[in-house]
Amino acid sequence: MKELVLASNNKHKLEEIQNILKDYIILSLEDIGFKEEIEETGDTFKENSLIKARRVAEFSKKITIADDSGLCIDLLDGAPGVYSARYSTSGTDEDNLQKVLKNLNGKESTAKYVCVISLIDLEKREYTFTGECPGKIITKKQGIGGFGYDPIFFIESLKKTFAEISFEEKNKISHRKIALDKLLNYLILSQGGDLEKDKVK
Repeated sequence: MKELVLASNNKHKLEEIQNILKDYIILSLEDIGFKEEIEETGDTFKENSLIKARRVAEFSKKITIADDSGLCIDLLDGAPGVYSARYSTSGTDEDNLQKVLKNLNGKESTAKYVCVISLIDLEKREYTFTGECPGKIITKKQGIGGFGYDPIFFIESLKKTFAEISFEEKNKISHRKIALDKLLNYLILSQGGDLEKDKVK
């Protein structure tokens, strides 16, 4: 079974990615002994995803994937965006969520979760895959599942938040699922050659 290094120790991400990429062994940063803090200096999800993937690929000498994702809220001009994981002073899920609600000041807003996954192969070729999941931010938390902003991210078609649906349901529609499906499609097709149109220039 082939190995992929994920440039993360986030257990939620590891679980979601392993669940979708069933034919691969997903190694965390802890698994490869990588202890360095990678500074995410990019202005976009794509830039930050590539920063992480490049550094870990250089360290591991293995095929590496990195995920950068977050919540973009229309009434907040796209915030928290790339700062989703560190939006509040503490950076905890609850404080980040409460800061969003405070800044929305009792209003609902259309929003989307965005995920960009980068892949760097053994020949140092770079590819990126993007997934988006539209929804809206509601004014009160609903549900006890998920993580991050899931309790206030409402999916109109389901009439539920991400925190109210099962892990399996979320993995059918999430931004990460969409990006991972594109990655998986590439991994399958690349057995017979490159998918040059997805290559990062």
